Amino acid sequence: MKNFGILTDVTLCIGCESCVTACKNANNTGEDLPWRWKRDITDLSAERWTTILRKDNHYIRKQCRHCLEPACVSACLVGALQKTPEGPVIYDGDICMGCRYCMMSCPFDIPRYLWSASIPYVRKCIMCNDLIKSGELQQPACTSSCPVNATIFGDRDELLSIAKKRIEDNPGKYISKVYGESEVGGTSVMYISDIELDFLGWKKNLGQKPLPQNTWMHLKKVPWLFGSVGILMGGVWWIIERRMKLQGFDESDTEKINPQVESDDEIEKNEKREL
Repeated sequence: MKNFGILTDVTLCIGCESCVTACKNANNTGEDLPWRWKRDITDLSAERWTTILRKDNHYIRKQCRHCLEPACVSACLVGALQKTPEGPVIYDGDICMGCRYCMMSCPFDIPRYLWSASIPYVRKCIMCNDLIKSGELQQPACTSSCPVNATIFGDRDELLSIAKKRIEDNPGKYISKVYGESEVGGTSVMYISDIELDFLGWKKNLGQKPLPQNTWMHLKKVPWLFGSVGILMGGVWWIIERRMKLQGFDESDTEKINPQVESDDEIEKNEKREL
């Protein structure tokens, strides 16, 4: 089975935002909403799953990287996020518990929260997976709408070959690397560029090790931790209960030690009898 992906060539993007409009229309995400914590209304949001950044006279598309071994998937406690064999990382809102661990675990700061809804959900690019599987689309709406083929869709291995050939055929034009080839285990969405893309999340300290290996080191301890706490509390209860029985305490002893306090009416009646 092919592992599909997207290759974006930063040198070709003209900043027209056709990809943004196509994504919005295909996924019915609605109009961009101005939230006070957003630096700009064009930032990624629950309504904008892909966007165009402007830096140094360049236009750079930002979207989910669909990691080959996603940290968000490994951090999700209920399996609401899943990595498909075809490549996209998809989301099931019906089982999402809203913990937002996916937002904290993503090294590229991609998932967003639908704050405007009474029952919020996580929102991110799913590479039009549902629309492609249903036959409504042949490829993601964003790539099919690009007028200059700055962002293209296809088999990941083939896209990687295309990226390397462009770099080889144009010495001095590109930085000699394919962003996403091996970072954090590799991503399905890759970039080639003539400027550094650290501001897009491609930090030099990302490393090549898949992040779920780190996530699992901690998450695998959670069941044992909860189980240990339950056993500890049960043990404390058993010890206290046993000590009380050995000392001869029961409910009647407790009532003798702590007699019931008389009510105000009973006190008044007793005073009248004494008079």
